[in-house]
Amino acid sequence: MKITEQIKQPIAYEMELFEQKFLLSMSSKVALLNRITHYIVNRKGKQMRPMFVFLVAKMVDNGQISERTYRGASVIELIHTATLVHDDVVDDSNRRRGFFSINALWKNKIAVLIGDYLLSKGLLLSIDNNDFDLLKIISVAVREMSEGELLQIEKARQLDITEAVYYDIIRQKTATLIAACCSLGAASVKPNSQDVDTMRKFGELIGMAFQIKDDLFDYGEDAIGKPTGIDIKEQKMTLPLIHVLNNCSKKEKSWLINSIKNHNKDKKRVKEVIAFVKQNNGLEYAISKMKSFQNEALQLLSTYPESEYKSALQLMVNYVIDRKK
Repeated sequence: MKITEQIKQPIAYEMELFEQKFLLSMSSKVALLNRITHYIVNRKGKQMRPMFVFLVAKMVDNGQISERTYRGASVIELIHTATLVHDDVVDDSNRRRGFFSINALWKNKIAVLIGDYLLSKGLLLSIDNNDFDLLKIISVAVREMSEGELLQIEKARQLDITEAVYYDIIRQKTATLIAACCSLGAASVKPNSQDVDTMRKFGELIGMAFQIKDDLFDYGEDAIGKPTGIDIKEQKMTLPLIHVLNNCSKKEKSWLINSIKNHNKDKKRVKEVIAFVKQNNGLEYAISKMKSFQNEALQLLSTYPESEYKSALQLMVNYVIDRKK
């Protein structure tokens, strides 16, 4: 059995019901809108976000969930989908999860309007049900994601990222959404409890480890084999590179910065940068940091009693580190 299927097993019924509720939460009187939202639902990914919501809710409340849990999962998926649709427009991307993106099929104007529609549906789902605590969690996440993206753009222009700034960027860009899923799960069954904070921290730690794993793929870590160097081409400063930049000689540093600034489209030069980062322990350093985030996350879980939901979350934490793509 695939590891994602194993993780989903204790909440298989809830996930099936969630899919029906999620499609309903997007429905509209406009036929074009319904056609596009059906297209989105039928091309869903692994659905990690709702899985976090349900597993956390069940772990902290002895296997119980409520209607609020379904709404929380729907809100996070609506708003996350809205950001992906907008991202594809911004990046001029024609593919999403191996299928055509919304902007590729229906052009930019419709894609932007669909993103806006999904965002408003998510907000209204919370407001109509007085789930203001859940709405606050997700709204803070959206604000932080936007700030993280802008911080990364600002820093990429200057190439002056310290390790601390890098952690700020990935905390806001990636970790904040997983943190929101986990705190939403806890808040849906135990509002205003300590679990809401503990689970937010848990999600944040997983998100940090997840992003570092993504950064490592650029260097051909493990199964993917071939280094891609895409981050270097896009002048994205990731942890392996930042560590090496801050620990090499002045001459090597200026060669690295010059390579990223002025030769990032030169395949041979990008390969040389990748080799230099590898030789100078950039990957080992990033892996050790990733594992320390993983261990901290597992430590937080250890305070909860044993259950199939806790075991599935432990599997999830390890899957984030061990995944091959």
